[in-house]
Amino acid sequence: MAVALPHGALPDDAGTRPGQHTWMHAIVRWLCITISLTFLAAVLLAPLATVFAMALARGLAPYLRSFADPDTLAAIRLTLTTALVVVPLNTAFGLAAAWAIAKFEFRGKSVLITLIDLPLAISPVISGMVFVLLFGLHGWFGAWLQEHDISIVFALPGIILATMFVTFPYVARELIPLMQQLGNDEEEAAITLGAGGWMTFFRVTLPKVRWGLVYGMVLCNARAMGEFGAVSVVSGHIRGLTNTMPLHIEILYNEYNFVGAFAVASLLTLLAVLTLVVKTLVERTGYRRR
Repeated sequence: MAVALPHGALPDDAGTRPGQHTWMHAIVRWLCITISLTFLAAVLLAPLATVFAMALARGLAPYLRSFADPDTLAAIRLTLTTALVVVPLNTAFGLAAAWAIAKFEFRGKSVLITLIDLPLAISPVISGMVFVLLFGLHGWFGAWLQEHDISIVFALPGIILATMFVTFPYVARELIPLMQQLGNDEEEAAITLGAGGWMTFFRVTLPKVRWGLVYGMVLCNARAMGEFGAVSVVSGHIRGLTNTMPLHIEILYNEYNFVGAFAVASLLTLLAVLTLVVKTLVERTGYRRR
């Protein structure tokens, strides 16, 4: 006796059988995994392995001696100093900008959002050129700065400003969608119960976004330590004074000091890996808390 099928339905043997569908799904899954791992191995893992192989090519002793060089130590100190100054400043800006954009309506809101995204859209070299045109010897404020014996370009303030410019979107861009998604209900309830603005922020808003805040700080720190283009323009490449780790790596490599160049590169890589570990721990902790 024939059994009528619903309109548009096909018997199993007319299409893909359930077992065949599971088999095809497994093939597609493993194919995607294989392609992803192959791509990562070729583009990421192989270059990283080459960095450490070149750094240790002559043994551990020459590798460690590379860090005894005064110019190398100065570059490491400058990089860490820049990150220690830039990250807290960008964190404060990101918190204020995200809170204003997500919680309030005001004129120029779309302009503020566009300006926050601007460093992500333009070249870091152009960012550095902006500060040279502003604070350089022949820039808009160059004569006044020279009269008052203030150095910005080719000095630490210029490096900090250039790094701040290219990294300030990270904290804000991480917090804006998070605050918008959370809404204003709890803040309004706190204000209704008599809490002031600062108390509402520290007791209600900040605890809800703290993991997103830490994640944005980690991304900001990673970019600050590895920035090359903008810092290269404003630093002047003064060895031992204004060279950060990326700039110092370039100088050592151009001098055919491959062990020294790759030793500093390996340290920068380890700092980046440490940053990624912190990011992963923050993500897992945040997921568990949620």
